[in-house]
Amino acid sequence: MALTGIQILKMLPKKNCGECDVPTCLAFAMKVAAGQADIGDCPYVSDEVKEKVGEASAPPIRTVSLGSGENVFKTGGETCLYRHEKRFEHPTGFAVLIATDMPEEDISGRLERFNSLRYERVGLILKADLIALKDATGDAGAFTGLIQRTREKCPDAPLILMSENPENLKAGAQACGEHKPLLYAATEENADQMADVAKDTGCPVAVRGETIGRTAQISEKLIGAGIKDMVLDTGARTVKAVFEDQVVMRRVAIKHRHKPLGFPSICFPCEMTQDPLAEALISSILVAKYAGILVLSDLRGETLFPLLLERLNIFTDPQRPMVVQEDIYPINGPDEKSPVLITCNFSLTYFIVSGEVEGSKVPSWLLIKDTEGLSVLTAWAAGKFSADLIGAFVKKSGIEDKVSHRNLIIPGYLASIKGELEEELPDWKIQIGPREASHLPAYLRDWQPEG
Repeated sequence: MALTGIQILKMLPKKNCGECDVPTCLAFAMKVAAGQADIGDCPYVSDEVKEKVGEASAPPIRTVSLGSGENVFKTGGETCLYRHEKRFEHPTGFAVLIATDMPEEDISGRLERFNSLRYERVGLILKADLIALKDATGDAGAFTGLIQRTREKCPDAPLILMSENPENLKAGAQACGEHKPLLYAATEENADQMADVAKDTGCPVAVRGETIGRTAQISEKLIGAGIKDMVLDTGARTVKAVFEDQVVMRRVAIKHRHKPLGFPSICFPCEMTQDPLAEALISSILVAKYAGILVLSDLRGETLFPLLLERLNIFTDPQRPMVVQEDIYPINGPDEKSPVLITCNFSLTYFIVSGEVEGSKVPSWLLIKDTEGLSVLTAWAAGKFSADLIGAFVKKSGIEDKVSHRNLIIPGYLASIKGELEEELPDWKIQIGPREASHLPAYLRDWQPEG
């Protein structure tokens, strides 16, 4: 049961030291209770309190991590049924299935497509997340060989190891070293063995039952054996059944805190149809309701890209605007004589402006100023795109080291701050660009530096 802020405060040292970046222990306790801070941020709290508060304040669906170092995939950690209530925490992971009995060209193709099918959007790289390796023949040597090959070809890919033989899974996990895979799967028949393998390797384990009820029973058994990190497969292989199971699991975990089902899920669209388009359609349903990991038969741009965009939209925090990082963006290979433009970091503005600049074929430098995701006029009205802030950003951005001229093109809607900006940047000539991004190509082709 969740603890209140006052209950957490009673367990804190009450130093009000501020070392947790919160001014008082009361404010810190309230943040911990609301899930906005971690109890471990307090340097003076005991390990006993950390464990007690951490367990009580943990999300109803446990967060499970795969991989290692910078290449970590997280699933779970969800606290709500609907995105508008708060937000969805960890996006659904897309995995591609590779089996030991596949022809060499199929294996090579899937590994190559995992590395190559990557798309940049809103400053993010959209791509598949995991590779599921299936021991289709029971040959431990072939299985570990496929694992080692995959680790060499796709070192950034967290792995799902699938085998009917717990010993093969143990050998596969050992072949991964510190790179923690998901071990699939513990069943009614091998639950005890899989619990031992999970303890020996320290890896999360998938649970597969014939129904949602039997999956919960296996999960409960593993919890009793001390296994904390699990991913659940209810065994459903039809659209109707898997959809119902996903909704039931999320509801009982969130509303009733039913611990045996309080784990992220894994679903297999690849086993529900042989039609790639139907597989993508099933996957699109499960991205929304509420799959943690989806295993696909293959990766194809025409089906993967729409799924990646759907996931991006669903798992974007509705309370925060989509933004791109404040930085200097080179477009079309600019040099020291190329024009310099500036705009806000609202993602839609960035993509429209950068697209028009790219389409102009004119090498240019595009400065993106952090306006907290507000558009140009809104940011200016809110005091977040004012002359003093733009001036400070230009000075610290490093653009002066990249160009030999001192001409800055500002959006046409900011013409009124030209004089103020020239005072902030006395060495720069401020040029008024067009109001509409669609007029940028013609403007840039005719552009000439002043002074």
